[in-house]
Amino acid sequence: MTILNVGTYPPKQCGIATFSMDFRNSLTINNNDVKIMAISDEDYDYQYPDEVIFNLNQNQKQDYLRAAAFVNSAPAINLLVIQHEYGIYGGKDGEYITEMVKLLHKPYVLITHTVLPHPSKHQKQVLNNLCHRAAGIACMTQRSADLLTNLYEAPPEIIKIIPHGVPEFKKQPTDLLKRKYNLESKDIISTFGLIGPGKGLELGIQAMADIVPDYPEAIFMILGQTHPMLQKKEGEKYRQMLENLVYELKLEKNVLFVNKFLSDEELGEYLYMTDIFLSPYPNKDQAVSGTLSFAIGCGRAIVSTSYAFASEMLEGGKGLLAEDASPAELASLVRKILADNELKSSLQEKALKLGQSWSWPNIGKQYTTLFNQLLDTNITEESSYHYARL
Repeated sequence: MTILNVGTYPPKQCGIATFSMDFRNSLTINNNDVKIMAISDEDYDYQYPDEVIFNLNQNQKQDYLRAAAFVNSAPAINLLVIQHEYGIYGGKDGEYITEMVKLLHKPYVLITHTVLPHPSKHQKQVLNNLCHRAAGIACMTQRSADLLTNLYEAPPEIIKIIPHGVPEFKKQPTDLLKRKYNLESKDIISTFGLIGPGKGLELGIQAMADIVPDYPEAIFMILGQTHPMLQKKEGEKYRQMLENLVYELKLEKNVLFVNKFLSDEELGEYLYMTDIFLSPYPNKDQAVSGTLSFAIGCGRAIVSTSYAFASEMLEGGKGLLAEDASPAELASLVRKILADNELKSSLQEKALKLGQSWSWPNIGKQYTTLFNQLLDTNITEESSYHYARL
């Protein structure tokens, strides 16, 4: 089967682009032909790989109409997959993508990365419109599935929960990795991702001020570069604020910035070197976190704020959750793990048990089964497709 994935794509650097690439690879491993319709912004001239067959300018409404015509005239394309995040499409709340789906003559599956519990009227309308034309909807948590049904009025029979995929990182001994990076005898607390406001990194730095007096060898590693779109608008303003905070708190020896976009190989090494993974998002409504998924997949001991995705994934003692996004509570939970090796081992085992089935090849297999079922349904009962509802 030939699938067209619609979303951002490398070399653009953002979470959806990385997801799209990993998603494509997972489907290719499962014997699917996957092409890409890349959503581009006007600030960069991306040199895309050969699998990108259509370049859609994010803010050009006419491009969405051309995209629909392109898909409808391409007989080889059986199914579209639309990665949905409000911010990657043009128009108010990313509404331009709805102009494309209105004109499609082919089925599409909607993968929802953000399902807001308190959307504006227009945000709700945009996602509602996308859901009601979809042949299938994939989300990553039960909470998102419930919101899609109860708030966005999506047909429950077409919703499928499929976890966020995790790369097949090479497992390596923590002690050997610490030796490689000259961090022997250090307690490594880490977080990673494209840096920007909303990640709660300042909370992690402030928590370190409470941790270091008792654990002077603890190091908080902030892995990743500033989000390219933020850097284009504000430069390194946010990172400089974080560096100034480190200086003010006299934590220069205990906070380490690794300012680069990490390959999967590098990221795997940093994760397996980590004693405690910190996920300090302050936004309680955060529906999905790829970084937390990766940490779970690697079986790390996790301390997190109690945002929506973390609360569901870490329930039952799979990680430690701070009720409030406060440095003091995060510090208390980190100290609790540092003081108790048995607790750390228990958290690692529970996280690994959950995440070991989340490898991208396994996730690709789940999506392949879903797509085959939808296409079989389309052949035998085409009139039943929800995308035909106008």
